[in-house]
Amino acid sequence: MKIRTYVSDSNNAWHNLAVDEFLLNSVGKDEIILYLYINSDSVIIGKNQNAWKECNIESMNRDGVKLVRRITGGGAVFHDLNNLNFSFISSKDLYDVKRQFGVILKALESVGLKAEFSSRNDLTINGRKFSGNAFCEKKHASQHHGTLLINTDLSRLSDYLNVSEKKIQSKGISSVRARVINLKELNEKLDTALMSSLLLAAFESEYGISQPVVFSDPDLEQIALLEEKHSSWEWRLGESPSFTTELGDRFTWGEIQIFLDVRGSRITGVKVFTDSLDTELSEKLENLLAGQLYMGKSLYDAVTASDIPDRFDIAELITREIP
Repeated sequence: MKIRTYVSDSNNAWHNLAVDEFLLNSVGKDEIILYLYINSDSVIIGKNQNAWKECNIESMNRDGVKLVRRITGGGAVFHDLNNLNFSFISSKDLYDVKRQFGVILKALESVGLKAEFSSRNDLTINGRKFSGNAFCEKKHASQHHGTLLINTDLSRLSDYLNVSEKKIQSKGISSVRARVINLKELNEKLDTALMSSLLLAAFESEYGISQPVVFSDPDLEQIALLEEKHSSWEWRLGESPSFTTELGDRFTWGEIQIFLDVRGSRITGVKVFTDSLDTELSEKLENLLAGQLYMGKSLYDAVTASDIPDRFDIAELITREIP
């Protein structure tokens, strides 16, 4: 059995998730890897979630918070530098979720914390969640990864994981909010560095002495390609399930409401209501937006290049609501 560990020196969530996917794709037979990483401010959504519904994207863009879509299921979570992330990646023969959870529980027990596994793939202490987990299975390997809330700024969760004014009816999967707690509230000595060392020690206690993962130049090229995918608009936002959204505002020339049906990142249906004196505005805008890519810049360019009289107000409204 090959036992390996890797601790990322990057806080870029797109890079770290790319490494996570690469390790899953390349893990060998009779091999298990524990991968640890810390992301700077990011919202991580599940593979099948609707980013437009789950996230306050306007606030995220304003505050420089990355949107990241992982390859596993589950709900949306907020990461910052006080949140430690782990990933168990192994061949099918070595994959054992109970044993993997045991590594985490053993690490916490070493500092006097007794945690338990809940039925929703969460780890809790006294009924309060400090770790969410998700899973992925390939033909040759399996992955179990998750988060550990060490001292995350929980007040920011609602800033980014709730849509503000936008009214979206989604066919995607919604996150379930749970009562959460930071581990530092239970043991003030805990920080990400200590928790990382506790996990590595518990992992070796369970599986044996490990060797560090070393990436070759071809490996780094593959990771770079995966990072390009993870950072792309198409993966992060274009992969969202079909949904309907509403935009609206009042201007000096009148009020406007724009309803958009979106499928596969394209606008498939448009309905515009307005009390503008321009009787052709609704029809012109509906014809213009239908079939466009649901991307703020593309829509801004299309609207401002048109002959619609109030096009700059409408373009500003669209880019305010759609990144």
